[in-house]
This record gives sequence, structure tokens and C-alpha cells, in this order.
Amino acid sequence: MLKSGAVRALGTMSGTSLDGVDAAVIVTDGVTIAAFGETAYRPYTAPERATIAAALGRWPDGDGVEAAAEIVEAAHAQVMAGFDDIALAGVHGQTLAHEPNGGRTHQAGSGAVLAEVLGLPVVWDFRSADMRLGGQGAPLAPFFHFACAKWIGAEAPLAVVNLGGVGNLTWIDPAFARPEDPGALLAFDTGPANAPLNDLMQDRVGQACDHDGALAARGQVDEAVVAAMLAQPYFLRMPPKSLDRNDFAGLVGRVADLGDADAAATLTACAAAAVARGLEHCPQPPSRLLITGGGRLNRVMMRMLAQRSGLPVIPVEEVGLNGDMLEAQAFGYLAVRVARGLPTSCPATTGVAAAVGGGQVSRPS
Repeated sequence: MLKSGAVRALGTMSGTSLDGVDAAVIVTDGVTIAAFGETAYRPYTAPERATIAAALGRWPDGDGVEAAAEIVEAAHAQVMAGFDDIALAGVHGQTLAHEPNGGRTHQAGSGAVLAEVLGLPVVWDFRSADMRLGGQGAPLAPFFHFACAKWIGAEAPLAVVNLGGVGNLTWIDPAFARPEDPGALLAFDTGPANAPLNDLMQDRVGQACDHDGALAARGQVDEAVVAAMLAQPYFLRMPPKSLDRNDFAGLVGRVADLGDADAAATLTACAAAAVARGLEHCPQPPSRLLITGGGRLNRVMMRMLAQRSGLPVIPVEEVGLNGDMLEAQAFGYLAVRVARGLPTSCPATTGVAAAVGGGQVSRPS
């Protein structure tokens, strides 16, 4: 049993950008944030990244999935072993496939294996319960974003935008008491963010990403490509809604005839334009956009987002949060909620039929 009050929970995240495993401690009772603790990062090597990338889009019995899962588990075990005095851990795993309209999702990495290796209770498989009740299974960080808005003392509605492989947005009204209260939250995936850009960079120049937007800064945006992306049906659908990393993989093909710099600038603009279009769904305009994920380190993406949204665009560090570790912290927070029987998603965040707590708990034997 989890002791009462705030506990030290360890959360991990391995995102769709396939860069590595983030791990972070959060001290929480599952409702409020008491403190943020130490963090660590374990990057994937190039061969590891290639093995995981080869398994993308595949389900548990697919070719290469077992090899990818072993890499994910070993990397998690390595980074998680460096923390002490942990009450429980929340492990998201590595998403290989996500098919919300088909009611299925696949994250590689077994929490049961990690519980045995680490000797800790591990909460994992966070998305399945939501999807069984008709939810999209994503995004799952919004309840944590709500707690962060309370922690920073926000008073006016705001939005947290995660620019990872896929972009997602959480609109928050901090006047509400609980994240599951009707009107407190709206959350959805905005569209492609860094995934197409990272794929382009890997294919064309052998780099994992466009560091600081250096390549995009030298290019011109092909607005016809941006407009064609925004014309896709996904952008007309009302939220909640979610995406798989590869749902917009065709964007890289749309810039095939552009030079490297123009292609990078165009894919960067696509990420910003997707968020700006998503803001049209918000109940009221947010007072500011707090940006987390790798995109906040891309000055060109940040500038384009400010231009296209017309709103203050602020890295989360400016309000005292850690943009590198926010998602890992989220799964530590959600793990405590699961252990205490509190919901982790609701109709306004995933489209689930009712507020539901996801995740299964594995304990070492």
C-alpha cells in the first residue's frame, strides 16, 4: 500500500522523437505538486534508435518488436536504477503504434519486467483502460498540466503546448478545483511537430534534429505545403482527438523537391501552423502558450508559432518548470493517481465516456 500524503514517485518517458529515456522524481499526493526532485536522461544510441524505428507501426507480434522492447526495458532499467527512496514508478514505455479509432495502442516495455529488475512497484500501460471506454488513449499529460497551472499560480486560462514528435495542446482554466470538472480542461493532438522534421534531418544531413532551427533559419517556407496539410480532415475534427507519430509521415514527401533549408523551414512552419489552427478549438483564447518538448529549443519554430498564433509564446522554464522532464514528471504524478484510485483522463482530454483511471500496477515478487 502507498503511504498517505505526498510520496516520491519516479516517472519515465520515451517520446516519439526516439531520442532516449527521461526520468524524473516528483513529490506529490496525486492532487497537488509538493516538489520536483532529481532527473536523469539516458539517450538511445544510433543502433538502438534504428532498431526501435524499424518497429514503429507494429503491434506486439510484429517483426522486430521483441528486439525493440528489450532495448526499451534495458534503457529504462539503467536510468531508473540511479534513484533512491522511491515509493513507486510510472513507466510510459515507447509507443510503437497507436490507432485510436481502432481502439488499440502499443507501448513497448514491460512494467512487470522493470518491477522485478528494480524491486519497485511500477505503474504502466496507462492508455488501455481509457481506450476500452471509448477514449483516444491520448494525450495523458493534461491532468498533470492542470496541477502545474495550480503550482505556478496561474489565474487566467492558459495553454500548455508540447512540441515533441507529435504536437499536443492542453487548454486549462485554473479557476476549477479538479481537472475532471467539466470546463476545466480541453486537450488534443494538434498535428505533426518534430517527427517529420527529425526524419528529414536524418535522411538528408544525418542529424537527429535541426538544432536551434539553424537549417530552417536559412530557408523559405513553401506555404502551399502548409495549406495542403491544414486542408486534411484531421484539422476539421472537433477534439478530443489524437494521432500516431507516422500519421503525417507523408509531409516529408511533400517537400522532396525543396532544398534542405527550404524543406526544413516548411516542416517547421507546419508544426507551428498546426498549433495555431488548434487554438480555434479552445473555449476561449489562452492568455499565453507555455511550450514544452524539444520544439521550445528551436528558435525558428518558436518564432513561427508566435507569429501564427498572435499570442505570447513562452518556454516553460520561464515559469519554473522543466521542459525536458515535464512528461516524465507527468507519469510519476499519474502513477500516484492510479495507485490512489484517482482518474487520469476524462471526456475533455481523451473523449473517454467518463473520468477514468488508467494503468496497471506491477509489484516485485
